Amino acid sequence: MNVLWGLNTVAVKVSVDAISPMTAAFLRQTIVLLVCATALRIVPGKMRALTALGILSGGAFYLALNLSLAAATNVGALAIAGQLGVPFSLILTIIVFKERIHLPRMLGIALSLMGVGVLVFDPAIVNERLGLALTVLASLLWAICSLIQRSLIGVRVLTIYAWIGLWGAITLGLSAWAIEPAAMAALPDIPLHTLTWVGFSAIGSTVMAHGAMSWLLQRHSVGVVTPLTLAAPVISVFTASWYFNTPVTAIMVFGGALAMLGVAIVTIRTARAPSA
Repeated sequence: MNVLWGLNTVAVKVSVDAISPMTAAFLRQTIVLLVCATALRIVPGKMRALTALGILSGGAFYLALNLSLAAATNVGALAIAGQLGVPFSLILTIIVFKERIHLPRMLGIALSLMGVGVLVFDPAIVNERLGLALTVLASLLWAICSLIQRSLIGVRVLTIYAWIGLWGAITLGLSAWAIEPAAMAALPDIPLHTLTWVGFSAIGSTVMAHGAMSWLLQRHSVGVVTPLTLAAPVISVFTASWYFNTPVTAIMVFGGALAMLGVAIVTIRTARAPSA
């Protein structure tokens, strides 16, 4: 699961460079829909949440994510910034559900924000600020979607992703036809190796990795499973650096260490003691 998520940064970057951001995202969501289509069904009482999740998670999130990767060269920095979804989710929980937290998770939020802030001052990624800003936006959208998913407990994972794929394909398809008509028209001519990268993102990262997460959570406690997912961004940083031959600077390591420490504190404390 961690390897699939970790390698996905490379897969998406290659996809958006070879196709275009919106069209690549549309193609990814179309593949997700095709894989999960047999599970697509009306869920009484849950359709409003499924629709909102589909539009935000399937459409807006992937639009921001793909645009961020298209705008960046050193995508390892984006993998670090993408971890802000965890503290953002906690902040939204505090605002929406009035959840009270204590000092450890407050410290975790502060460290994660500081760590990403440090990246902005790294000369090696000074031109990645647009990509970082879009990644922060994607992280905020992810956090909003995590709150929506709270209301979908009991709904099959494949059904959720079928609706995400459907609404994602619709919203991204319309956006791509309006803004990237040439790329959409060229879809039949996409080389097989490029389509393989998109398929990896859709099937490997979205369906298999998220499915594995759900499978693990059904069999083990949240406190055991969620801290182990912290390996994914580490894999992302180093595989992206190796594949694209981009530097992993001292400032990037320091900022990444701060951010990951903060995310680790929030993740572990939330998993073990929600009221802590």
